[in-house]
This record gives sequence, C-alpha cells and structure tokens, in this order.
Amino acid sequence: MTRSHPATNATRFTVGVAAFAWLLAYVAALPLQGVLISLTDHGGEKSDSWPISLTVLSIFCLWIPFVVMLMIVSRRWGQGRFQNDYKIRTRWIDLAGLPLGVASQLLLVPAVYWPLQRIWPETFSSSEIEQRARDLWDKAHGGWIVVLVLVVALGAPVIEELVYRGLILQALQSRLNDWLALVIAAAWFALIHLQPVELPGLFAFAIVLGICFQRTGRLGMSVFAHIAFNATGLLLASR
Repeated sequence: MTRSHPATNATRFTVGVAAFAWLLAYVAALPLQGVLISLTDHGGEKSDSWPISLTVLSIFCLWIPFVVMLMIVSRRWGQGRFQNDYKIRTRWIDLAGLPLGVASQLLLVPAVYWPLQRIWPETFSSSEIEQRARDLWDKAHGGWIVVLVLVVALGAPVIEELVYRGLILQALQSRLNDWLALVIAAAWFALIHLQPVELPGLFAFAIVLGICFQRTGRLGMSVFAHIAFNATGLLLASR
C-alpha cells in the first residue's frame, strides 16, 4: 500500500511512546479492577459469571486509564490538542462506515470463519463465536439493556478507535510500511480481546477499520463502522 494518507506524526508520539503508554494504561487498569472486585462478593469468580453491573464497572476501570493515557501522550508528545493529535474529525462521507460495519458483521466475519468451520467445526462453531455477546445480552435486564447497548455499541467503539487507530496505528504508520503497520495494529487489537475463537474475525474487521483510517486520515469512518459492527453483533445476540 502506498501512502494515501497525510504525513503522520513522525516528530510527535513514536512507536515506543505509544507502546509504553498503552502498557502503562493496561497495567494501571488491573489494580482498579482488583479493588472493584474486592468490594463485591465475586472475588475468585470468572468474569463470565459476573453480573452485568460488575462487568460494566470493570470496563470503565479499563477505559479510565486509557483515556488518561491518551491525554498525557497528547500533551507531552503531541500538539496538546486532543482532537488534532488523534485525528478526531468527521465528514458526511464517514457515515459510509455504518453500512460497512453492518456488512463486516454479516458478510466478512462469516466468510472468514467459513473455512475454519470446515476444518474445526466444534472450535469455530457459531455458538462458540457468539458466546460472549450472548452471555452479555442474557445477563442484562431492564435498564441494564440500555447501559449495555451504550457501552458496547457506543463507548467501546469510540475508546478503541482512539487507542488502536488514533494512537497505535498512527504511531506505527509513521515509522513502518502502511501494510505492515495495518497488520500489526489489527493483530494487537484482536489479541487484546483475549478470546481466541474471536481472533480471526476481529483481526479481519480491524483491517477494515485500519484501512478506513489510512484512507481518510481521520477517525470518523472507522468509529461509525465500529459502532455499526458492535450494534449488529448485539442485535444478533438478542435473537
């Protein structure tokens, strides 16, 4: 892929800065989550057995350090303008990300898993792939359904695009070939979800998100695509 995006921040945050900042934020989130769990009666339980309230609060414990990290990186190594440093811009054309996200969930992901299901039918069965989303949906009742939708279909796309496209991919593509940067950022995004069965689909979708960012030079289209992808996944889980 030739460079089809504006020159990135070669003199701002580097790959080393981005990677170290990400690591610090991730490590900082662990004690926050630990304190939260210690205040409940769910210590020692697996996260998939937590009530939806604890799951949501745990997600916020992860997001807070990352938002703080993004602010620090912007002020220390960027221009000090959060919106400019992470390419937070939107144009009407970016709404094309909505059908792109739906298509990625309904067409791209099944296409990625089709050959895997032929070889390992039990490991990559539809029920295994959808298990986490279904578990979240089944645990949510009443007002918590609204909270779940806001967290999964709005909060997660915004935070993750800021981190994995706005910070990580932007730093990588300022130092590496565009394709290599795209693949590394996509793999990083997929691996951090810690769900091996979801890795192929998440990796493929992250490639789509990265291309959106690289082609437009802004986060708008990738955020809209991510919102539509997650919202469609929740809708499928609610069936």
